[in-house]
Amino acid sequence: MMSTTLDAMLARTPGVCGGLIRIDGTRITVHRVATLYKQGQTAEEIAQTYSHLSLSQVYAALAYYHANRAEIESELAASDALYDELSRQGTPPGDAS
Repeated sequence: MMSTTLDAMLARTPGVCGGLIRIDGTRITVHRVATLYKQGQTAEEIAQTYSHLSLSQVYAALAYYHANRAEIESELAASDALYDELSRQGTPPGDAS
């Protein structure tokens, strides 16, 4: 039986997904998985939503989130604040150039 470490399932690459940690080989970030989880989705539901993910990949992302909750929550709050500020300015989100 082959075992896989959580670190092998996650990657952080400058210039990919804004440099956020993501599930290796995908563009699904830990932030995205954490957001869905906080909205009430189970790991199984997240894996069904993104059928190219295995359940173990989703659990790896959730384990990272729980181990680094303060950091992830701070980054999510900063992202929400930026979105709100751009919305107030009338700048379409994603067009902050």
